[in-house]
Amino acid sequence: MSGQTVFTDDFQRHRGLLFQLTYRMTGSTADAEDVVQETWLRWHRVEPGTVRDPRAFLVRTATRLAIDHLRRERVRREAYIGPWLPEPLPSTPGPDEPVARTESVSMAMLVLLESLSPLERAVFVLHDVFEFGYPEVAEAVGRAEPAVRQLAARARAHVRERRPRYNADPALRRTVTDRFLKVCLGGDLSGLMDVLAPDVALWADANGSNEMPREVLYGWDAVLAFFRDSIKLFPPDIAALPADLNGGPAGLLATADGIAAAVLLDLDEQGRVAVVRLVRNPEKLTRLGPVGA
Repeated sequence: MSGQTVFTDDFQRHRGLLFQLTYRMTGSTADAEDVVQETWLRWHRVEPGTVRDPRAFLVRTATRLAIDHLRRERVRREAYIGPWLPEPLPSTPGPDEPVARTESVSMAMLVLLESLSPLERAVFVLHDVFEFGYPEVAEAVGRAEPAVRQLAARARAHVRERRPRYNADPALRRTVTDRFLKVCLGGDLSGLMDVLAPDVALWADANGSNEMPREVLYGWDAVLAFFRDSIKLFPPDIAALPADLNGGPAGLLATADGIAAAVLLDLDEQGRVAVVRLVRNPEKLTRLGPVGA
């Protein structure tokens, strides 16, 4: 086997890890793929056999590229119209997937991670999600180990304070998601009220689309009014499809033209819908299938 083949195999062996890391850091499959591609280009410039630990080199490169991306993205995000949500990620979590790793890809957790600084987010993902040791994390982010420990403690406290206190059983989430979509598409507002928590919140990410609210809606009245008005805009052939996104049950709204929206729900302790996250921005649906008009 040639040195170049081994060199390529080293990258391919860690490609999945690099994508999983950078998706959790950026909240975007497109950006994660770009970071992984740039990591490959930088790896390709290295002389084969000169890197003692390929995994450490690749993780360090991808992490620093993702941190740089997040710093640039904060500026661009200011021009985004309405609530911003991560790009939905199709998922098929395995039975042996660590709980922390599954939770870390959820829409709720990715939204929470947006409130961390780029360095805090990188340290949290590397240490608390993927269980890299502090020396490895320090090397990856280019900081001294004591500073990394402080960053990790600060990020962990922030996440612990704000993370959802209840994580519904996947079977219940599937049942409630299917019922929620059925009553929405059927125009059954009384049935919709039955599945919503009184303090429900709705996030609609459409980057300025006229039919979507440009701020988060809170409470029965606001959310029911939104769906009451939206029902009139549904195409006649729209249908709800079950999906598994970001580590759990979700739904897709589709027409003959393709996927029109992704719907992800959080439930409260009573099994009611506490948060609705509706991703309608076409750029964030391309990896789920053709986008409807």
